[in-house]
Amino acid sequence: MVSNLKTNPDEEASQNVAVIIPCYRETSHILDVVAGIGPEVNTIYIIDDKCPDNTGAFVKAQSDDKRIRVIYHEQNMGVGGATISGYVQAHNDGHSIFVKMDGDGQMDGRLISRLIAPIIRGDADYAKGNRFNSIRGIADMPWQRILGNFALSLASKFSSGYWNILDPTNGFTALHSTALDELPLERISKGYFFESHMLYYLGIARAVVYDMPMTARYGTERSGIDIPKIVPEFLIKHLICTWRRLIFTYFIREINIATIELLLAALMIIFGIMFGGYNWAHAYFSKIPATAGTVILAALPIILGFQFLIAFLNFDGRNVPKLPLQRLLSK
Repeated sequence: MVSNLKTNPDEEASQNVAVIIPCYRETSHILDVVAGIGPEVNTIYIIDDKCPDNTGAFVKAQSDDKRIRVIYHEQNMGVGGATISGYVQAHNDGHSIFVKMDGDGQMDGRLISRLIAPIIRGDADYAKGNRFNSIRGIADMPWQRILGNFALSLASKFSSGYWNILDPTNGFTALHSTALDELPLERISKGYFFESHMLYYLGIARAVVYDMPMTARYGTERSGIDIPKIVPEFLIKHLICTWRRLIFTYFIREINIATIELLLAALMIIFGIMFGGYNWAHAYFSKIPATAGTVILAALPIILGFQFLIAFLNFDGRNVPKLPLQRLLSK
C-alpha cells in the first residue's frame, strides 16, 4: 500500500521538491497551509491567480519562510492554468518533483512525504490523494459529492485507462519531471477539469500513477466546485477523452487482440441493433410478426458483441502502465 511507504532523509535529500499552491481568495487559510509544509520541500510557489485579496502579497508580508516564491498572474487563468505556471517555473528552476496542493486548508502538508514516497523510490511518475479509501475518509462528505465523485471516477477510468484509480478530481498530487516533459501542457484544461485531464494525458504517455489514501479536512470554507453542475459537463469531456484514448491506444500506437475485440464488438452491436430495429419497425407497421430466425439473427450479434466488449474491457483493465517513465526514459 502507498500509505505504508516511507522515505529516508537521504532519499528525500537527493530530490528537489517544489510545492505549488494556486491561490484565489485564500487569505483565510494560506498561512496555515504554508506553515504545515515540512523540510522535505525545497521551494514553495504561491501562484496569485489575479486574486482580489492579493494572496501573494499577503503571504510575502505575513510569512518569513525563505522557501516562498510568489508568481503573479495578470489575468485569472483558473486552477489548471495556475498549476501549469507553477510547473513551468519549478521545472525551469531545476526541481524534479512537483507537489500541487490547494490553499484552502483541506490538505494536510504533513502528508507530502508520504505522497512523494513512490516517486522518490522510482515506483511511480504521478501520485495523488484518494479520499475514498476508507469509511472515515467519506464520513463527513455530503451524499451529493459522494455520488458525483462516483460518477466522475467511473468516467475517468474509461477516459484515462487507469482502472485502478479513484477520486480523479483530487487536487493533492505529485508529479515527476520525466512525466512532466511528456505532457502537452498547452492542451491541458485550465479549469476544474484539470486533474482529470492530467490523468488522461498521463495515460496517453503511459505514466505510472499511484493512489495515496488520505482524509480531507473540511472546515467552514465552501468548495468552488459545484458537483451537480459540473458532472454533466465533465461527463461530456470524459466521453471525448475516451474516444480519443481508444483510437490512439488501440489503432495508432499499437494494434493487438483488443483492437479486434473492440472492432467486432462495435460492428456486431451496431448491426444487431440496426437489423433488429428495422425488422421490428417492419413487423409493427405491416402487422406481420417477425420469424424466429429473424429475431435470432438480430439478437445473436448483440449478445456476441457484448461478449467481445467484455473481453476488451478485461484487456483494457489489465493494460494499466506498470513501468514508470522515470525508469523507462532515464538517461
